[in-house]
Amino acid sequence: MTRRPNMMIHKTEAEIALMKESATLVSKTLTEVAKVLKPGMTTMQIDKLCAEFVKDHKAVPSFYQYRGYPHNVCASVNDVVVHGFPNDTPLKEGDIVSIDMGVILNGWHGDHAYTFILGDVSAEVLQLVRVTKESLYKGIEKAVVNNRVGDIAYAIQEHTEGKHGYGVVRELVGHGLGRNMHEDPQVPNYGKRGTGPKLKENLVLAIEPMINMGTREVYTEDDGWTIRTADGKPSVHFEHDVCIRRNKALILSDYSIIEAAEKANGHLNTSYYHPAAVSA
Repeated sequence: MTRRPNMMIHKTEAEIALMKESATLVSKTLTEVAKVLKPGMTTMQIDKLCAEFVKDHKAVPSFYQYRGYPHNVCASVNDVVVHGFPNDTPLKEGDIVSIDMGVILNGWHGDHAYTFILGDVSAEVLQLVRVTKESLYKGIEKAVVNNRVGDIAYAIQEHTEGKHGYGVVRELVGHGLGRNMHEDPQVPNYGKRGTGPKLKENLVLAIEPMINMGTREVYTEDDGWTIRTADGKPSVHFEHDVCIRRNKALILSDYSIIEAAEKANGHLNTSYYHPAAVSA
């Protein structure tokens, strides 16, 4: 059956519970990355670790062969915005590494991302990571019944571009999530308040600010997937799975376990942490 455009699918409470299991498995997998990530490791090793962990938990890595994508995770380093191919190049001190991945568990998708900092970086990079992570929560604050998609988009754009002058990527957006990895509506990280589809209870969204230190312009490499910043400056990506509720959004994914592992790993830099930027 061909899905009609703008057909937003609202889940039952039982389905939300299953989606929380899927989202939590992604969080647990990213936690495994946070435990071991260090200079000298390769993103291909991360890809293998994630695939094995997901399969050990009786789920399927959903990115593999999705529209022909050849890996289990997207590993985007420094100026790669998203969709970076895992490879055998050793990571080094000062790299910023975004791992984006998804699973299918009991027929439902989980899909989110986290950006890690390997060792010492400049104050400018620390601020970019902090502000991008904060902007995710600014967007989630607006993910409540009777708001509109544009309210989420505006909150993210205002915090990143408006306050800090960062480049908000236009070509890539968040999305609905459910039995399919990409469902309606699209959730841009820029826009006007009071515009776009109205949010109703138990709609699940993947909200994912992709924020560049410099220009918002990007380009796609010859592999057809890897997207880089046009000026070569760093980009940061965070993503949560979020259920629309009446007064406060329900975050289905769990950054707290990732952050605990990140803090315990002596190779990862958490000095960007700010009360507004950590998990609720």
